[in-house]
Amino acid sequence: MEIPYKIYLSEAEMPRYWYNVRADMQTKPAPLLNPVTGKPMTVEELSGVFCEELVKQELDDDTRFYPIPEDILSFYRMYRPSPLVRAYCLEEKLKTPAKIYYKFEGNNTSGSHKLNSAVAQAYYAKMQGLKGVTTETGAGQWGTALSMACSYFGLDCRVYMVKVSYEQKPFRREVMKVYGASVTPSPSDTTAVGRKILAEHPGTTGSLGCAISEAVETAVSNPGYRYVLGSVLNQVLLHQSVIGVETKIAMDKYGIKPDVIIGCAGGGSNLGGLIAPFMGEKLRGEADYRFVAVEPASCPSLTRGVYAYDFCDTGAVCPLAKMYTLGSDFIPAPNHAGGLRYHGMSPVLSELYHQGMLEAVSVPQTAVFEAAEAFARVEGILPAPESSHAIKAAMDEAIRCRETGEAKTILFGLTGTGYFDLVAYEKFHDRQMDDYVPTDEELARYAAKLPKV
Repeated sequence: MEIPYKIYLSEAEMPRYWYNVRADMQTKPAPLLNPVTGKPMTVEELSGVFCEELVKQELDDDTRFYPIPEDILSFYRMYRPSPLVRAYCLEEKLKTPAKIYYKFEGNNTSGSHKLNSAVAQAYYAKMQGLKGVTTETGAGQWGTALSMACSYFGLDCRVYMVKVSYEQKPFRREVMKVYGASVTPSPSDTTAVGRKILAEHPGTTGSLGCAISEAVETAVSNPGYRYVLGSVLNQVLLHQSVIGVETKIAMDKYGIKPDVIIGCAGGGSNLGGLIAPFMGEKLRGEADYRFVAVEPASCPSLTRGVYAYDFCDTGAVCPLAKMYTLGSDFIPAPNHAGGLRYHGMSPVLSELYHQGMLEAVSVPQTAVFEAAEAFARVEGILPAPESSHAIKAAMDEAIRCRETGEAKTILFGLTGTGYFDLVAYEKFHDRQMDDYVPTDEELARYAAKLPKV
């Protein structure tokens, strides 16, 4: 069967459910812990921070399939199903016998996959009768997506944006404002935890951990508000599984089986969503795949982090999660890795990595932008810096196939577009971009501060 350049599913073929990979994991991710008591967080404790339905999803290790509510499906239909693309031009450019596919999630105004979970979380907040939600954002993709979803459901949206991204990506913050969100550079003097971080780290460019602390404080101190998160948590990977389920439906339709599945990894939402149904098959012993997480060398939580309980935020106001972490105090260099700047990794992906079900590599920044530019020149899409980490690893894999003669089938996630990231591309072209990598001594200092659990 001839494979078309782009595989589009019909609306009738769009997934009607989310898949919870934890249901097929024999060893489940470790529970979130209350930092005061050291005991697993309860529904009641988490419900003071998160929406009630999302708390149920967060704690559910057993339900394999979640039906997607009709209101969410209606929103999804505006931009889903998204295309699965055969990268014929890239294959030809690389002169590889490999077959390369990418799932493109950038065909919506937010420019990324983040909208898949944003609309779900906004929907559950609306159903609970809340006034609004608070959140953090790094590169701005999540903040943009959440502002769109909140606008659709008539909710107030308060975004704390990592200061370096707030300054580097002004157009992102303006799109959030178009959709009615308030956007504050973090750390800020608008919260107690923000003022504390500024006092301890004067002139800091911020981190996702800082922004999370501010967003959580704002949520719990304002009645009618809850905090929502764009990555890391179990509930987010659940919603993002629509990417992988949709991809598998498309591949099965044409009899395609990937040998290796590659995704960029910051907190884990995109990678976890893409690999979910394929990982389920591997966990159940029905098929085998190779999974590769690609992270920036400047923030290498999987490849150089410690598997331990740590705070999810810099201000130490959130629960403890067992994950691969660099330490909640870790503030990455102000480079253009964008959303891949979180100090830890999803507990689900961390446990799978710990079990050896998942590989991880880290790549330097300039090599990522070289791959992004090479991809753009032949495939016609300007990729986001985050997505370009996966592009780099996919190209490396295809080049290895050229050298060995193996005709592997490679699948990677193209999480979004880079049209709001032109300042980063400018710095790359002007040779103002460096490849900062933290030293072992630096990482050891942060690891020494991990909570004793």
